[in-house]
Amino acid sequence: MMLRYALQTVRDRKGGFLGAFLALMCAAALITACGTLLETGLRGTIQTERYAAAPVVVSADQNVHQTTVKHKKGKTKVKHKAKPIAERAWLPDGIAHKLKDVPGVGTVVPELTFLAAPLTPAAGDLTDRPAYGHAWESAALTPFRLVEGKAPRAAGDLVIDRDFAGRAHLSTGDRLTVQSTQAPRSYRITGVASPAEGALAHQTSLFFSAGEAERLAAHPGRITTLGVMPARGTATDDLKKAVTEALAGTKAQVSTGDDRGPVEFLDAAGARVKLVSMGGAMGGTSLLVAILVVVGTFALSVQQRHRELALLRAIAATPKQIRGLLGREALIVGAAAGVTGSLAGIPLGGWLHGKFVDLGAVPATLERTVSVFPLFAAVAATLLGAWAAARLSARRIARIRPAEALAEARVERARPPWSRIVVGLVVLAGGAVLVAVLSVLRTEPASTPVTFLAVVVLSSAVALLGPLVVRAAAAILRGPLRLSGPGGRLAHANLRGNAARMAAAVTPLALLTGMTCTVLFVQPTLGDAARAQARDGIRADWVLAAQGPGVPAQAAQKLRTTEGVEAATEVVRTTVRVGLDKYPAQGVSTAGLTRTWDPDVTAGSLKGFGKDSVAVSELAADQLGLKPGSTLKLTLGDGTKTALKVSAVYARGLGFGDLTMAHDLVARHVDNPLAATVLIKSDRSQEQLAAGVAKFPGVRVLAPAAADNLQAERQQANAEVNYLAMGLILAFTAIAVVNTLAMSVSERIREFAMLRLAGASRRQVLRMLRTEALSVLFIGTAIGSGIALAVLTAFSVGMTGSAAPSITPLVYVSVVAVAALLALAATALPGRVALRPRPVTVATAKE
Repeated sequence: MMLRYALQTVRDRKGGFLGAFLALMCAAALITACGTLLETGLRGTIQTERYAAAPVVVSADQNVHQTTVKHKKGKTKVKHKAKPIAERAWLPDGIAHKLKDVPGVGTVVPELTFLAAPLTPAAGDLTDRPAYGHAWESAALTPFRLVEGKAPRAAGDLVIDRDFAGRAHLSTGDRLTVQSTQAPRSYRITGVASPAEGALAHQTSLFFSAGEAERLAAHPGRITTLGVMPARGTATDDLKKAVTEALAGTKAQVSTGDDRGPVEFLDAAGARVKLVSMGGAMGGTSLLVAILVVVGTFALSVQQRHRELALLRAIAATPKQIRGLLGREALIVGAAAGVTGSLAGIPLGGWLHGKFVDLGAVPATLERTVSVFPLFAAVAATLLGAWAAARLSARRIARIRPAEALAEARVERARPPWSRIVVGLVVLAGGAVLVAVLSVLRTEPASTPVTFLAVVVLSSAVALLGPLVVRAAAAILRGPLRLSGPGGRLAHANLRGNAARMAAAVTPLALLTGMTCTVLFVQPTLGDAARAQARDGIRADWVLAAQGPGVPAQAAQKLRTTEGVEAATEVVRTTVRVGLDKYPAQGVSTAGLTRTWDPDVTAGSLKGFGKDSVAVSELAADQLGLKPGSTLKLTLGDGTKTALKVSAVYARGLGFGDLTMAHDLVARHVDNPLAATVLIKSDRSQEQLAAGVAKFPGVRVLAPAAADNLQAERQQANAEVNYLAMGLILAFTAIAVVNTLAMSVSERIREFAMLRLAGASRRQVLRMLRTEALSVLFIGTAIGSGIALAVLTAFSVGMTGSAAPSITPLVYVSVVAVAALLALAATALPGRVALRPRPVTVATAKE
């Protein structure tokens, strides 16, 4: 019976349920899109390219491990954890000899993979894929076969892949300059090779002679991987088992099938973790926002049907029947919206994944995976959310006496229920606690989720306390509104008399403003503080930077021997682990270090800083309990363990990373040993220094201000990823603003007709609506701005030590202007539609 009545109600009140449908549909699309990202991180495949012909690949362990043993109540618990390292781990080349005599092993092919970027202008635009160098002896792993010319034998010989040769218009006999781990060198192209299965989609391959490849790899006695070919008649599984047994007791990892892809593409393997984190964070935030929006939408929908539901109570409908009716209506709408939205979320997730690939946040080698699980999860979440929102919205109308329900259908209550006020105050206190916690969090991974959670929680408090907030704001705006004429006085009366309805519009506006300002200003707050510390800490007169992969050590050495140059400090960056915790680090040249670099040392000294020394930031010192003279045990980027003596503690950790070590130590344990920058202390002019490094392609001499501008551009590029990640949530919130305001205005058609019959002109009614919209906009943006300011200030205190978030006035004004445009459009258009029928017709029509 109630199901049939619910279906009839949905059919007859399509317009009333349209707002709830749109909110739920957008929520389902958003959850599905985030779910596909999460699933790609968990189950996305990474297809091998270079190792396609090697059924078994042996590689080094790419993780750092920690085992803890706990004894409790006579029981022993052993817990093992592993975290990935930042650079490629290398194998000792002696492992190849262990496998040559293993039964079932046919051929063992050592592999070297290293940085090899073509620099000649004829090489064309290679920004769409990385270029790697290899020894020609490992061409069989793909396999590559010569289609032109001959294999490289001398140190100056080079074989290029056919796809690259076609794009760069190169052929045998031409010369190509390559920037690898050493100084750039010109090579003679002796051959062109092609993979047996077609061009490699995600990389360019350059092949060198064995001796030259070993020199460029810069890891003597070590190899990247081993490709193992089976003997005739040996199955892959049998070969893997034999190889695994032969390497027992070593840290070597044996991979087959799809597991070879992560060995080849380390960035894709690392992106899985990043994508899981990103998808989870986006999904969690979008779910919280969706709950807030959907509950508000259903509350407004139930409020608009207050008279209908009150009449049902008056004719003996029980509270259980009312709750059942609204719950079934919500499930009907939720099912339709969930299915539609989840289907729309599949292409939306594909678009989002494509954008992440274009921005470099996710490598193209990590293939997108789509299954039915995100769709089912989105539909289930939509149904549950709709049902819960309807039940929450129906609590009062189902609980009070029928006579009270009829009375409240005409006149809004003077205040919300005490239970709602108490819950709102508790949520507000929870938001305040989150803001307080945020002010003491000093790492970005810890503070970022708390930042956005605080915005949602404080916005939820606004939703619960909304009627009280609107009445308080109406009291403040009473004077200005009354001075604006009859329309203003009517708007003020509506703000006071219909505070619950107005609060339903204020909440999404506050959420939109607060969330948008937080998204737009949280990264600049951190980035600007880091750049300010870097600017203050660089004493150099000039900075060397490169358009390619980095500045070669030979360029820095050339300037060191130039007359008038006091110091040249190479800076190479990496990430290390102390235990399982990750820290950004840098390696710097130790000679003349204090002439070019000032990290604001607060304890210890940089005098005598050498290969066995490490300087740490105040944050790292606090977290690890370090002080000058302490010994720090850490794992370098490639998994090499070392112990260094702390020589100094410095304050400018945001600008220079948490750990600083000797350049030569770090450069030996990173994939790219080229310097990110070289700090030059010299009285020579920019032109004189540029002439000294003219033979190094792409190396430029910049003023510190110009280098800072480059850093700002990189900061903006990184921020674009976060803008995109949160952009869908902001778009959903913007839709909610329009949806709620349109619902609020469209149901007032009878009120507008009565105003017209009382003598108000159509223009006066529209002016009243416009004044109401501006009042709601002012309240919503003021509250949202206050929320954002509190959260950003706490974030700034915790991360930078200063209560001064970076807020761009023009950007903030643009946010308010967009909110104003949405609010006015969502009010004016439905208002004009509501004023089209003749007032007499509307006033005499059956409700």
